[in-house]
Amino acid sequence: MIVRSDLEKMKENLDSIVGQKIQLTARRGRKRAIIRKGVIEKTYPSIFIVRLENTRDSAQTGRRISFSYADVLTRVIEVSPYQSAQ
Repeated sequence: MIVRSDLEKMKENLDSIVGQKIQLTARRGRKRAIIRKGVIEKTYPSIFIVRLENTRDSAQTGRRISFSYADVLTRVIEVSPYQSAQ
């Protein structure tokens, strides 16, 4: 069960990386996952906003998506620091 303190800790963790590049993995079913890169723009009491990067196969320039902290805690999405392949 998710309690309020878990949500507050998640918000604090994401507050510390606002403006940094992240990798976002969204689970869309049994074997489907969507991986995108973006930047956390802003955090609010219940949600946070991510501005996605442009991709070759996506014509959506600077698309913004919001997620709740519960999405992260229930592992519907994963947020991790972006590490470029060298």
